[in-house]
Amino acid sequence: MKLRQTMRHRRVSRALALGAVALGAAAVAGSALRYPAAPRGPVVDDYFGTRVADPYRWFEQLDSPATKKWVAAENALAQPWLEAIPQRAWVKERLTKLWNYERFGVPKKAGGRYFYLRNDGTQNQSVLYVSDSIDATGRVLFDPNAASQDATVALARVEPSADGKLVAYSLSDGGTDWEIWKFRRVDDGTDLPDELRRVKFWQLSWAKDGSGVYYSRYPARADGHGDDAARPAVYFHRLGEPQERDALVYAVTDHPTRAPSADITGDGKLLVISIYEDTRRDGVVLKDISRPDGAVTKLFTGFDANYGFAGDDADFLYFTTNAGAPNWRVLAVDRKAPSAASARTVVPEADTAIGDAAISGDRIVVSYLQDARNVVQLFERDGKPVGEVPLPGPGSAGGFETDSDDPEAFFAFSDFLAPTRILRLDTAKNAVSTFRAPKIDADTSAFVTEQVFYPSKDGTRIPMFITHRRDMPRDGNQPVLLYGYGGFNISLTPAFRPTVLAWLEMGGVYAEANLRGGGEYGEAWHDAGTVLHKQNVFDDFIAAAEYLIREKYTQPSRLVINGRSNGGLLVGAVMLQRPELFGAALPGVGVHDMLRYQYASANARQWSGDFGLSEDPEQFKALRAYSPVHNVKKGVCYPPTLVTTADRDDRVVPWHSYKFAAALQAAQGCANPILIRIETRAGHGAGKPVWMQIEDFADEWAFAAKALGVPVPATAAAQPAG
Repeated sequence: MKLRQTMRHRRVSRALALGAVALGAAAVAGSALRYPAAPRGPVVDDYFGTRVADPYRWFEQLDSPATKKWVAAENALAQPWLEAIPQRAWVKERLTKLWNYERFGVPKKAGGRYFYLRNDGTQNQSVLYVSDSIDATGRVLFDPNAASQDATVALARVEPSADGKLVAYSLSDGGTDWEIWKFRRVDDGTDLPDELRRVKFWQLSWAKDGSGVYYSRYPARADGHGDDAARPAVYFHRLGEPQERDALVYAVTDHPTRAPSADITGDGKLLVISIYEDTRRDGVVLKDISRPDGAVTKLFTGFDANYGFAGDDADFLYFTTNAGAPNWRVLAVDRKAPSAASARTVVPEADTAIGDAAISGDRIVVSYLQDARNVVQLFERDGKPVGEVPLPGPGSAGGFETDSDDPEAFFAFSDFLAPTRILRLDTAKNAVSTFRAPKIDADTSAFVTEQVFYPSKDGTRIPMFITHRRDMPRDGNQPVLLYGYGGFNISLTPAFRPTVLAWLEMGGVYAEANLRGGGEYGEAWHDAGTVLHKQNVFDDFIAAAEYLIREKYTQPSRLVINGRSNGGLLVGAVMLQRPELFGAALPGVGVHDMLRYQYASANARQWSGDFGLSEDPEQFKALRAYSPVHNVKKGVCYPPTLVTTADRDDRVVPWHSYKFAAALQAAQGCANPILIRIETRAGHGAGKPVWMQIEDFADEWAFAAKALGVPVPATAAAQPAG
């Protein structure tokens, strides 16, 4: 079976009717900008005797005329302001050049064929290729760039059938998480008439004989669209039949939000059904599909920990888990008599956390996290160590694709200064070779990455990567971009980004902090940044900024903070707690209303494993203490802030950013600008076309450069400015 990321976040009162919103109807004292009016409504909620105002509840009606008019007015204010920044033209031109390099995805092997994504460097969306051998030139199987005029239809996922004769591929339109699955014959590139709708997040698994697929589907709303306020169920779709006839395979009937998804074993006889409750709890049941009346066997159903299916062979099923092992371990379950009680540990917990595991040939591939960098080890199926996989250097190794009966595995390797290369691992020989190694039109030898460790507020040792010019003076005056996330067991490991390289070439420094809430040091590290401990994440990020200032990398006026999604929440929270510490803030697609996030969808409610819920008295107090929307204070001088979101984001709905931006604009106590950039025809970020990403980062980096006083580079050459 292909490698599963076991620490991922899987994939995660009525509004007040208002009148027209007029640009220029409200002015901010001391500011040259006049912000669009955002009338404050009378909504007040009672939480266990505490009354909390929600004056911008009306933004939750995303399609109301008032909300749409406000969005248009904010964009009309922000767009010309951003485009007038002198640095923007340079950033856009440089990003356009830096993004123009050939890049590849990790291949999937099926029926002797190799399926992979490729972008020639000029394409907005990557293209699906198929090759009949590892050395053969691939041919185009599907090109999403022609699917829409603005290139906002993206190829979301690809799953070839076991014999490689068919491929299932899903499309996302305009950035939505909702996908449409289609099916194509590989030999002639012709689509079958089948389509699967009302699906998102969960994987699709082919029947062994290629007759159909197992997938998770949401129920339909009255308008026919998927209802993600409800839970999905697992269905079987037989090719050639309409979706309405798909057979129900498994549904959760005893819990309101648990979501099942199915993997099929290599012999096609068993479904391993993972049941996702939240970021810290999964269950697993097994269904025999070799017979029409196949039984369901409960395996891990205590919902006491995380369990990730890693693969199988003829005798055993393999799982990663943090049950009784905060740094994770690998279990083997006897297929003849599967039970939690009889599961045995084959790879025990170690001092470093396990990130991934997979079965490849006769061996188990285990990827560890060692101070936020990957180390990959091989084990025999019985757990006997074989040795460490040779990697090109310190960096990130992930995205492994392999099968339990094949020693050939592919994975991606990256660091901050080299584009992601695709490597091939022969697990039988423990030998690594290059499948594809892209080149960029830039010389990164002028830069270096160092790793430092600093104490947080409570003394916890936090790692941070800092990338900068080799000759950078430690004069306390460098423009630093500090990035963080800190949540959902997601580990920040080194990764190449054209956007970061552009910032470095402008003369900037890039710092990435590995905050608690992530998975860098296992479940204990994750747990220390969740629910009642979420403030630790903000303290870690603030301490990172203080370290950069104390060690004379920068000063507050030259420090910009950036984060997206849960990282957008991070930026929103810390800029309110320590506004004097930052020269600018870039919160992207953030979760900013922590008291109401769970009402957006059932998927959002499942974030409660990390955030907690305002429906619990103690958790309400913790959420209320840092929720960005509820902690903006009138008259405080907040740093220059550019809030970014997208009007079609159905993961972190944009009203979070609308409420936050409106509150900041109304409260700002100085002339520092508070702008919001709202992308149309875009969602949370996945599948965003290259041209749109370039426009987005040109605005963000230009805004930061203006705020921090970073000049326009003298040249667009690859060498750093100055």
